[in-house]
Amino acid sequence: MKGVEYKGLESVEGPIVVVRRSENVSFGEMVSIRDRFGEKRIGRIIDLSSEYAVIQVFGSTTGIDQQESQIEFLETPMELAVGRGLLGRVFNGLGKPIDGCPDIVSSRKLNVNGSPINPYARVYPEDFIQTGVSSIDGMNTLIRGQKLPIFSGNGLPHNRLAAQIVRQARLLNTDDEFVIVFAGMGIKHDIAHFFVKSFEESGVLSRVVMFQSLADSPSIERIITPRCALTAAEYLAYELNMHVLVVMTDMTNYCEALREISATRGEVPGRKGYPGYLYSDLAELYERAGRIKGSSGSITQLPILTMPNDDVSNPIPDLTGYITEGQISMDRELFQKGLYPPVGILPSLSRLMRDGVGEGLTRDDHKDVSNQLFAAYAKVKNIRGLASILGEDSLSEDDRKYLDFGKAFENEFLCQDEFDNRSVAETLDIGWRVLSRLPRGELYRISPKLIDKYMGAEKSSEGSR
Repeated sequence: MKGVEYKGLESVEGPIVVVRRSENVSFGEMVSIRDRFGEKRIGRIIDLSSEYAVIQVFGSTTGIDQQESQIEFLETPMELAVGRGLLGRVFNGLGKPIDGCPDIVSSRKLNVNGSPINPYARVYPEDFIQTGVSSIDGMNTLIRGQKLPIFSGNGLPHNRLAAQIVRQARLLNTDDEFVIVFAGMGIKHDIAHFFVKSFEESGVLSRVVMFQSLADSPSIERIITPRCALTAAEYLAYELNMHVLVVMTDMTNYCEALREISATRGEVPGRKGYPGYLYSDLAELYERAGRIKGSSGSITQLPILTMPNDDVSNPIPDLTGYITEGQISMDRELFQKGLYPPVGILPSLSRLMRDGVGEGLTRDDHKDVSNQLFAAYAKVKNIRGLASILGEDSLSEDDRKYLDFGKAFENEFLCQDEFDNRSVAETLDIGWRVLSRLPRGELYRISPKLIDKYMGAEKSSEGSR
């Protein structure tokens, strides 16, 4: 049944329309605006006062006349039709098909804003995800149900790394596969094409759901795109018990759209012009990852954000770091050396790694090897700084061994082909191989029992010389 249409608007400014409110309208409610030519635009209420409602229009407001346009309050939040038919489909940022196939046939629709997860119902993430990438599996482990963003910069191969993780991610000791939900916000056509091609060539496209808000789409659409994607992920994970990996790129474009809308509404800006509620808005998205009791499914998030001017203190990476359980940081210096993937080990962190690796989970030496590699590489950085001032000739023999270790660590452990899928055992074996370049006495973060087990008598005798 058609609802009541009200004629006339108070103001139109960019994508924001202000109207006199009717009774019983609510925040987040969808509205339909019909211009004088009969064309319909969809929007949602983003602010309310006692007399007025502020509406965010999805698309252009060109042609909307204040006197002649009509508005209808639809009395429903924005919803996404869900079902098994989501898999293998491509949608725009608002959840409308753009792959030439019909709409999802389903009587089930879910509010894209989601429902808060009761903290008591959450299951602590502990299951190791093998990505096949040594710099992640060995040093910054991804855990099922974790949110682990990639901090990158313009021109760095973060998209290649994300595509590699999507192709190779698997749980140990099970044949269960991940389904992938991809949300592209303000991305260029070539990036969207890259991901589609990568999914096709790796044979995973049939278990991918894609939401694309391209760079030439209305910026207002970027606000809804991750919410549609996460709604689809929640349905697949918690109702169909699937393991879901959500890739969201680029969160910087999302935050820029949020800043644009905030400025249009005349809100008081915070740091760098971003709205004061940027933290809570990002938390609303990131906290939709995890595992819950009663479902064997899970949502693991891999958000990608490009830091303006590689500035980690920018509000976007700064606030993201507070909300998520660590970060994978791309290193421009490694990239300039021609290494892939250029993951900076020292600024990267996985806060859940300690609970997902070790005996019975990955391998008994995982924690010790990771700690020793991190400590040794940190010392390499200091020695390189010293060598740049004093020259390598002034270094001690042990310092030179550390420099040798540093080259081997970068070229053998960190560097690998983007189609090289290493098992966690292979990653740890490479770690032992590069550590063998150091004297045994320098392996102070690994128990002697593990050194004897994985390096054998040869290293033991070397350390006694």
